[in-house]
This record gives sequence, C-alpha cells and structure tokens, in this order.
Amino acid sequence: MSSDAASPTEIEAPSAERWHAKRLEDIYETLETSEAGLDPDEARARLERHGPNEIEAEAGTSPLRILLEQYSSALIWILIVAAVVMAAVGHTIDAGVIAGIVVFITLFGFAQDYRAEQSIQSLQEMATTYALVRRAGEKREIDARNVVPGDVIFVGAGDAIPADARLLEESNLSVDEAALTGESVGVSKEVGTVDEDTALADRENMLFKDTVVQRGSGAAVVVETGPESEIGQIATALEEAEERDTPFETEMDRLGKIIAGVVIFAVGIIAFAELIVGDTPPLQVFLTAVGIAVSAVPEGLPAVVTLSLALGARRMADQNALVRRLPIVEGLGSVDVICTDKTGTLTEEEMTVQRIHANREVYEVTGTGYDTDGEFLTDGDPVDEERVAEVLRCGMCCNNVDVGTREQDDTEAGTEGTGEGGDKKRTYLGDPTEIALFVAAQKAGLDHGELTEAYPRLGEVEFTSGRKRMTTVHETPDSDVVAYMKGAPETILERCDRELVTGEIVELTDERRGEIENANETFAEDALRVMGFAYRPDVPESQVENPDEDLERDMVFLGLQGMLDPPRPEVPGALAGCLDAGIDVVMITGDNAVTARAVGEEVGLRSTRVVTGPELEEMSDEELRDVVEDVDIFARTSPDHKTRILQMLQAKGHTVAMTGDGVNDAPAVKNADVGVAMGIRGTDVTEQASDIVLLDDNFATIRDAVKGGRRIFDNVRKFVNYLLSGNGGEVTMIFTGSMLGFGLVITPIQILFINVVTDGIPALSMGVDPPAEDIMERDPRPPDEGVITERIVTSIVGIAIFMTVCLLPLFTLNFYGELIPGYDVLGAVAGWSPDYDPSRELAQTMVFTGFVVMQIVRIQAVRFRYGLGLFTNRWLVIGILVSITLQLLVIYTPTGQFLFDVEPLALVHWAQIAVAAVVFALLMAIFVKVQDRYFDRY
Repeated sequence: MSSDAASPTEIEAPSAERWHAKRLEDIYETLETSEAGLDPDEARARLERHGPNEIEAEAGTSPLRILLEQYSSALIWILIVAAVVMAAVGHTIDAGVIAGIVVFITLFGFAQDYRAEQSIQSLQEMATTYALVRRAGEKREIDARNVVPGDVIFVGAGDAIPADARLLEESNLSVDEAALTGESVGVSKEVGTVDEDTALADRENMLFKDTVVQRGSGAAVVVETGPESEIGQIATALEEAEERDTPFETEMDRLGKIIAGVVIFAVGIIAFAELIVGDTPPLQVFLTAVGIAVSAVPEGLPAVVTLSLALGARRMADQNALVRRLPIVEGLGSVDVICTDKTGTLTEEEMTVQRIHANREVYEVTGTGYDTDGEFLTDGDPVDEERVAEVLRCGMCCNNVDVGTREQDDTEAGTEGTGEGGDKKRTYLGDPTEIALFVAAQKAGLDHGELTEAYPRLGEVEFTSGRKRMTTVHETPDSDVVAYMKGAPETILERCDRELVTGEIVELTDERRGEIENANETFAEDALRVMGFAYRPDVPESQVENPDEDLERDMVFLGLQGMLDPPRPEVPGALAGCLDAGIDVVMITGDNAVTARAVGEEVGLRSTRVVTGPELEEMSDEELRDVVEDVDIFARTSPDHKTRILQMLQAKGHTVAMTGDGVNDAPAVKNADVGVAMGIRGTDVTEQASDIVLLDDNFATIRDAVKGGRRIFDNVRKFVNYLLSGNGGEVTMIFTGSMLGFGLVITPIQILFINVVTDGIPALSMGVDPPAEDIMERDPRPPDEGVITERIVTSIVGIAIFMTVCLLPLFTLNFYGELIPGYDVLGAVAGWSPDYDPSRELAQTMVFTGFVVMQIVRIQAVRFRYGLGLFTNRWLVIGILVSITLQLLVIYTPTGQFLFDVEPLALVHWAQIAVAAVVFALLMAIFVKVQDRYFDRY
C-alpha cells in the first residue's frame, strides 16, 4: 500500500484487511501508529473520522406500529367489513361478536410481536464501558467508545476486550471466545503471524471485541472498531437480515384475498341477476349479499389457528422447546435439513477422560460428563484403580480447578449432585480440560480434600501457551517433596529420562519413546485431546519455594490421558429418527476436522465427508452448490461460512432449521427458515434472533420439535379443511337459493353461530388431535406445498356440493311443501299433524340445524385419512357434544328462538335431518374413496 493510501484519512476499511497475516511493522505503517500509541490529538481526529467504537442500532419498533401491523392481513379486514355491514343493517349482535373476534386476534398477535427482535440492541448492551490504552507513551483509562484504530490497549484477566486488535505481547494469555466462535474451550494467544487463510477460531495472534480474557495479560494494537469489528459485522448482518414470512402466514394472507375475491364475485353475480335481470327489491339483494359475505368468511378460523398454534407451542415448551413466533410452529413440518452445532447440542459439552496410557498398557474409562461413577477397563474387564492411581493423582494435584456450589439453574460450569434442600449443586470451576482430569481422578476414589491435605502445594511454574506445560511442587505424606507436571505430550516426553512401570522407576529407552509417541498419535486419530503427565521425586531444595523451568528436567514419565466431549446418549437415536423422516442433518462446528469427523461417526451422520472453513473459502458458489448436499460436516467455520452454507441450501430448495448459541451464529439463525437458539449456553443476541429456543440445548429436542410441528400442521390442515368446507357449503347454499329465487335460506346470525360456535368448538378440539402413527416416517412436505392442497380443494368443493344437495331439499320441503306434488300423501305417511305449517323461519331452522348435525360426518371425512377414529380425541367428542347442546338450547329456549329467528323442531323434522345426514355420509364415503385413487393420502 502506498504512503498516500496509508494516510489516516484514507485507511482502508478494516474488514478488507487480513490483519492476522500482516507483519507488525506493516500494521504500524498502515495505521500510522507505534508501540507508544497515538497522540491524543490524533486520537480525537480519528474518533471524528471513524466514529465511536459502538454498534449503532436502528430505532426499535414502537408499540403503535406493532399494533397497526396486526391489521395487515386481508382476512382481518374482511372481518372488519363484515362487522361494519352487520352494524349498518341493525344486526348489532352479529357485529359485536365479529368485532370481539377481531379484537382478540389483534391483541393476541400484538402480545406475541411486542417481544420483537432486539438483536442489535442486545449487541450494543454487550459493549465494554472502559479501556486501558497507551497514548503519547502513557497509559490512561478511557471510555471504550473512544477507542480508535491505532490505539494500543492493555487487557488482563476478566476484562472484556474493547475492540478487534493484533497482539503485541502476552503473558499466559487465554481468551474465552465462545460468544463469537461458539467453542467453549478458551483460546491461548501468541504473538506472531499466521497464514492469511487461517480460520477465525485459529487466529491466535488476534483479540476480538467483546470476548473475555480468562487468564493472563497482554497488549495489542487496535485494528477494527465499532461496526467494522467482527462482532460489528455480525450486527450489520442481523440488521440486513430479511424478515421472512412463514409459508403459513403467506397462505393465510393469500386465503383472505381469495375469500375477498369470492365474496365480490358472488355478490356481483347476485346483484346482476336480481337487480338488473330480475325485480328483487334492493334491500333483499343487500341482505343476500351480507349473507354471502358472512358465510364466506371463516370467522372462527383466525381464533382457532392462533389458539391451536398456542396449544401446540405449550406442548413443545413442555418438551423443552420454547416457541418465540407462533406461526413458525407449522414451518417445522417442512424442514428437510437441520444444520446443528456440535458442542453442547450433539455432545455433552463436558470434557471426559475416556482413555489412559500408563504402565505400558491402555485403559478405557467409563462414565461421561462430570459424573464421578466409572470404571477402568482393559479388554473389557475392570482393573484395580491402583494401576492408574499415579497418573490420576498427578492430574488432580497439578490442577487449578475449584469446587464449590451454585444455584441450581446456573449452567456456567459443570455440576454434579444436589445440595441440601435441592437449592445448590456441586460445581467445578475452571478450565474444561482440568475439570475432566479432576473428575477422572475422583472415579479412582481420589478425594480432593484429602489429597490437598496429604499433598499440600508449595509452589508452581504456571502454564503458558509458549511453554505448553504446568508444574506444581508438593509435600508428600512422608515429608518428601515431589513435583508434578502436565502438558502437551511431546513437551512432557522430551523432559523425561525415566518412566514409572508397576510402581518401579525404569529407564525411558528410545524404543519406549517411540511406543508412547505412537500411543499419542492413536489417541489423537480418535479425536481425543491428549495430555502427558510426569513427576520428579527428587526436587532440589532451591526449587521448593520458588520453582522455575530448571525444575522441569530429569522427570519420570507417568502416562497419557485422552479426553473427548462425548456425544449425548440420546443423540444417535434422535438423529436416526430424523434421517428416517427424510431430514438431513449437517454438523457445522468451529472445532477441527478430526474431532468433528469422530463425533459425526459416533452419532451416525449419513456420511463423514468434511469440508473445512479454508476449503470453503476457496470454493466458488457453483462449486459449493455442487457439493453442499453431499457434505454432512463443516469444520473450522466462521460466521460468514455458516450463513453461506445456509443460503446455498435454501437456494437448492431446502427448508432449513439452523441452530446457534454464540453471537457469531445470530445472522444465520435469523436468516434460517426456522432459527433455533440454545437456551442454556446461548447468548441473548442469538435467542432474540431465533424462532425457537431449546431449553435443554439437546439435539433430541429438535427432533421432538419437528414431530410436534408436523402434528400441528396436520391438525391445522384438518380444521382448515373442516371450517372452509363448512363455509363452502354455506356459500353454495345461499348462492343456489338466491339463483333459484328462494331468497335467504339461512340468516347471517345463524351462519355466524355455526362458524364461530358449533363449528369453531370442534375445530379447536381438532387442534389437540393425536399424531398419526406414521408422522415421522413421511418425507418432509415440499416447501411450496401449503396448507390447502389440491385434495383439500376438491374436498371443500365436494363437501359444499353434497351439503347443498342434501340440505336444499329440506328447505324446499318445509317452505314450499304445499306446492310440491304428493306433499299431502308424504305428510300422511309421515304422520304430520293437520296444523303443520311450513314457513321460511322453519325452513331456515331446518337448514341451520342440518349444518350442525352434518358436522359429525364432515369431521370424520376430514380425519379418516389420518387413521383417527372419532374417539381417539376425547376433547373432540366433548366439543361435538357441546356444539349440539348449544344448538338445542338455541332451538328450544325462548331466548334462543328470539335471537336466532328459529322455530322448535318436532320429531318429524329430526327424521328429515337424519335422512339428509345419512345420504350425506354415503356420498362422503364414496367421495373419499375416489379421492384416495387420485390424490396422495396427505
């Protein structure tokens, strides 16, 4: 870069730089700074140019706007218009009921959406409040928002790093980058240069904004601030993330527009036929139009859909899946790819010692996580713990884990056991690797308290990333002094000249060194994280109180311990269930390829082809498109990689569920068709960006959520079919009656009662229908297949026609009975009383009641193909009984008769309705068989 380009006013955007791959001299030149830091005046000038070191968030959505957005659905506006029309013609009861439904739907939606996405604001809240910088050669504490590129910063244990920076110096520096990379193990930092294509998680010479220093200290030069930092770019990606409607939301809106079109068309035909061609009074035409509008609108549908989704979401919450957006529940049913994290989702997120090499033998260690129950096996047979006691004692003594208690819901560290009263849990506080060594020693019966008392620590040579080892000095029960060392196997081995074999110290020959190195390689090939252990029984007196590296020689090799974050025991079965259901599972992890492949093989991924982050960066979009469906494991990935994988899968036509926990995952989670956040270890940012939060961080819960989503979708499809077929019958009846000159065959308030009450209650009960037996044996439904399929359309049309065919004769018989030839003979055979007087009110009552009775037939016609009998859902039986009871109260009570303009029915009327219902049932049975021949079952 030329000197002109390097001027402070024209520094390239940090995101375009590969700061980790540059020499420090080049960074100083590019940023026009030095080890002494910036001059205060220059820092102020840069702050003016670059802006504050913070992530700017868009203004939040106001409550008023959220409320107004509830009225964007065409279906809501149809209901509003219907209520206004009812009020205009004096039907205030009808208008009041519809208006009440509108208010309920909008308030419920408002309550859900009020917890709108606050991802940017959450990122902003993560900002540090101060930073220690060097300016003009002097250290000073400043507001972290005033840090600028070129500042030299200082960090220590517990500090949140104020900006992205290149490391200048460090002392035993380890940083927790879980919020950015998703990996729980701290990252040791080193000064130096790394390759340009090094993955984000492997950039050991970089510090990143809002990550936290675990131990040690360091100094670094700031290279990126605010929106140009890694976390700032994530915020930008979240801001630009497209708000995606679920297919169900889109279809409900489309359905409202279709219904509006049907109303306009039907009313237009009636108006033309009766006003222009015929001579029907305008008021009658108007009332008929109102009847068409009310019958076409499924007033109960929004309430039933909302409540059914809410009930489904509650069931899912009981299974540890918290739904943040109700409509997404049905979207789970079409998921055909699940992109999941490894750590904590597929695995326990508890490092566990699984294999030990000691006494020239290999021992398997049973038990997982932080459970202290376990055995030591050779060829499957238990062995005496004494054979591994020395290497385990070394691992517990040379260890800085603390044991304490925390509140039961605190999940920041490993826990084991419950304290008195169940309020507290025993917990291990420290590095996950050291916790694994600590727990392994407890499996051999070593007690931390007793060991600390018997082997008090006298001194320590601390671990650093450069030394790759740690040594502690202890007094033994015999008042001797011993040194224990642990660290990288190659580092430990090169400092040993002897080894301990069955209690005896023997020479460490070159042959044995080779065997130990081979054992280390074997452990590593099985994705085990390996540590070596040694001790020195003859500690010089000069090294007791102030030990140094001179102590770490002439050591006695004790053995190796290999550890792994094991898969959750329920994951293989859950993953197999997903594959059986036609759902591919893809692991996307920041861990290395060897570990990722080993975990993938153990949990049963379809294939174990691995693509790493650097390999992904070298692929063009076309190359990635060709292989993305064949790769089940992506390792060493960055936030951009995760989003790119997601978008490529979506471009290939897949419906993708994406899991995430760290801040780095938030853009991918938000852009996914179904975003899934981890409730235990997840950040607030990712939870706000998600649709569903897993309360137990368990992959098996995703499988259960998919099953729950499919069940809910089946139930939604059933009651949509049920309600719309009823509406179709009402529209067809009114339209046909009007075209035949019968006028209104059923009144608007009667239609409203059917739609909201006598149909709505059973429909709501269908929302808790049990799942079909084969629900997880089907392939996911295609993403472009909505709730309403061709089969459902034919079902709605068929039911509407058959109901009209069966109910129109009831109206004709009871309104025009005296004009029908043979009517008197029919009356005599039926035993009608001489004073039986057909009338419009009676005829409308017959149609009204016929609709209610035929609901039982309609319900089973809709549910039959799911293999469900009437009595498989007791709430549905109760719902049907309640709706029939309410219908009887309407017909046989004075209040009901007054409000709904009905007449009480005699036995002969019920006989007519029964005959019509039987005919309808026979027609539906034949129709369902015909549908099975031409359409898929589901």
